[in-house]
Amino acid sequence: MGKLNIATDDKTDECAWSCLRKEAATYSTKEPALSSFLHATILEQESLGGALVNHLADKLATSDFTSLKLRRILSEAIEADDTLVESAARDLLAVKERDPACRTCMQAFLYFKGYMAIQTHRCAHALYNSGRDLLAFHLQNRSAEVFGVDINPAAVIGSGIMLDHATGFVMGETAVMGDDCSVLQGVTLGGTGKADEDRHPKIGNRVLIGAGACVLGNITVGDDAKIAAGSVVLKPVSAKCTVAGVPAKPVAGPCTKSPTETMDQTLGDHFGDHL
Repeated sequence: MGKLNIATDDKTDECAWSCLRKEAATYSTKEPALSSFLHATILEQESLGGALVNHLADKLATSDFTSLKLRRILSEAIEADDTLVESAARDLLAVKERDPACRTCMQAFLYFKGYMAIQTHRCAHALYNSGRDLLAFHLQNRSAEVFGVDINPAAVIGSGIMLDHATGFVMGETAVMGDDCSVLQGVTLGGTGKADEDRHPKIGNRVLIGAGACVLGNITVGDDAKIAAGSVVLKPVSAKCTVAGVPAKPVAGPCTKSPTETMDQTLGDHFGDHL
């Protein structure tokens, strides 16, 4: 299937939901073994929010915290944050747009743990902001156990996020991530001390962070910046700057296009010019 252009208006959730339903209908006929699953998870649901609640509840349930109980809790989270479903839709279309391994929206929705982990965090964040911190921490813990992703419920994440592969991603309590960012596996957005203060990174819009990178401390990474795989970033990064190394330093000319749009993880033609 062809790539989708990410919508930016309030109809994004309708676009994503229509895409999911069409794909589910096609595959329920193409793969009879999955037909019951696809009907229960997508085709019998009334909305993207309902499908998301149903799917996450089944993924995160335990014997003590059943899927039925989780559906109620996750539904309450969505009711508490009227931007949650729209953000989930933008995330879904972002994955379909940027990840060449993603063939359908349904593939990302059902099977990409980065997508599911981000949506679990969105629900945890909504509960946290509603004063239900223990439930929020429960969801954080289950996401770490099930998806290998540990995001503090207080952390703030924009929309249009692709968390690729996801395993080992850590985001601290006071960290912030802007819109339309792409983050690969093993990334840490961490603090540099135990003082109860603003101690985590602030990531701008359209930032690309390569696998295994660590961004530490209350520093700012500007819009359209690129952080190379394995880097340790300890100082602020300017907008459109590419940094690499331990500790990270500027290593290439300014990004001429949003790195999350190109998903180019190389250092470009000017490698070494700014060493």
